[in-house]
Amino acid sequence: MKKTTIAALLITAISLTSITGCASLFKGYNNNSSQSSPAYIEPEYPEESGTNEKGFSDSSSDTSLDTETLSYEAAEYEAYEYPAGDQAEEYPIAESAACESSSYLTGSSDSCDNYYSKEMYSSKQEACCDIYYPHPDPVYGENYKSIKENTFTDTLSSPLSTFGADIDTASYANLRRMINDGLSLCDIPSGSVRTEELVNYFSYDYKEPRGDDTFAVNASIIDCPWNRDNKLVNLGIKAKEYDNIDDIPSNIVFLIDVSGSMDSYDKLPLLQMGFDMLIDDLDEDDRVSIVTYASSSDIVIAGVPGNKHPKIKRAINDLTASGSTNGGDGILSAYKLAEKYFIEGGNNRVIMATDGDLNVGVTSENELEDLISRKKEGGVFLSVLGFGTGNYNEVTLETLADKGNGNYSYIDCLSEAKKVLLDEFNSTLFTVAKDVKFQVEFNPRYVSEYRLIGYENRQMAAKDFNDDKKDGGEIGSGHSMTILYEVKMNGEDSNENTSLRYQDTDLSEKGKLSDEWMNVSIRYKEPEEDRSQLISFPISGECYTKTPNCDILFAAYAAECGMIINDSEYTKDLDIKDISEQLSELSLNDEYKEEFSELIRNL
Repeated sequence: MKKTTIAALLITAISLTSITGCASLFKGYNNNSSQSSPAYIEPEYPEESGTNEKGFSDSSSDTSLDTETLSYEAAEYEAYEYPAGDQAEEYPIAESAACESSSYLTGSSDSCDNYYSKEMYSSKQEACCDIYYPHPDPVYGENYKSIKENTFTDTLSSPLSTFGADIDTASYANLRRMINDGLSLCDIPSGSVRTEELVNYFSYDYKEPRGDDTFAVNASIIDCPWNRDNKLVNLGIKAKEYDNIDDIPSNIVFLIDVSGSMDSYDKLPLLQMGFDMLIDDLDEDDRVSIVTYASSSDIVIAGVPGNKHPKIKRAINDLTASGSTNGGDGILSAYKLAEKYFIEGGNNRVIMATDGDLNVGVTSENELEDLISRKKEGGVFLSVLGFGTGNYNEVTLETLADKGNGNYSYIDCLSEAKKVLLDEFNSTLFTVAKDVKFQVEFNPRYVSEYRLIGYENRQMAAKDFNDDKKDGGEIGSGHSMTILYEVKMNGEDSNENTSLRYQDTDLSEKGKLSDEWMNVSIRYKEPEEDRSQLISFPISGECYTKTPNCDILFAAYAAECGMIINDSEYTKDLDIKDISEQLSELSLNDEYKEEFSELIRNL
């Protein structure tokens, strides 16, 4: 897998520069000193019986980590059948793939005749210069799962907060699409915005793990912007980054929905342009297969070396949409190919691209969940890319990604395709830890009540944290994840306890004497292991700051926005204009964050 591609050079670069400080003044914050960055928390590994020196859980069989050098033998591949006498390698990229000039990517309107037809757009200007494609009826028939907001929990009676990792970002791109389509705040469908996905869409300046650690925790505690009587805890989780990621081969199966519902300019054509960019990043060590599904599934190419760019692009860009949607059949075919060309030590993944409108064969959420859960055990992960509007079925797509050890993104425009498939390909598709679970224990000496912001559909029972049979989430190379808690505090000298008939709720000596507000535990498995490891990070009051930097404030305001959109009971009288005002006071040297500020201003 190459880092630099021709496609990447053709596209206007989007800065992902993280902000470490803020030049503007913030209402309600002390600005007499420089802004504070999150504190790097030193990890602790368990010493108790039941785990070995590396923190492995003994809840599953004893297997050792394979540290041999990554290698594989190239599999034989089946050639894509072109017309007799044609040589696939000599085929140019199909005209429908992209304009020959880079201007089709950067906004010029003089080079688009080869791709966009008059039937699709009223003008070249509409096709090329508006990178976002509006839809006349954006929410009709769309399917979302309702969200029940997390409430405050009493620390004494329930000190543990347990949930699975989530690095999905689909909600933000989907929200952007709806705002650009002219929807007002009250028009946004219930359940379409998950607050943690708004926060995690953006890049933050978190310190990386040191030494052989898989994760680092960066912690900040600030006054809660929407309720100054409470504190807001920001936990920035940063995963290690593979040093040799360019040397890790990929076995990719593109599973492409070509049913009639994909016959729209913001679906199959956008999908084809996005995959064109990813294909340019593949090399001879990679393997590519393409499976399509409509009324039935078809294998277009199988096991083709990744450097056969014209052949793979021709196969993708010759696709047309028609028929019903037998997604279950396509999923089975895709996994069979992924298993056939499996690369030991490589990135083996099915990338499914669809609007989620499954209407033939296996269609129910439970059936799909069972199917994907069985298939992931073979070491093949699933990434899901959602496209389109109108009949978009997010419930199905999120379920597929969650149960397939993968991630879920929504592609609303070409720049988002570049972000997901090029800029963040390593962090989303090269897994460094699977079944990642978090358990935060709060010290009732300091925290009387706590509330996890977002992650409602990732909640787990406390007992599931140590059960290796219970799934968590997946985190990729160098990926970061932000966790926010709103907490109510006890008095500084409080040793609160409650007299109960059947249990003792007195604080332990460590709880009474410690300056730790909470302890963050992470349990995870190496990508090819079945036994988990444990690492913990104690968070003390020293992480509190009255002068948070722009990163910390931006994450708080993004969360606040998600809460307002979801009609949270905790934002009180705040409205979306208040968020816009707060964002306008930040110095945002990041195009994605600036875009968000502009979107909220227009909401």
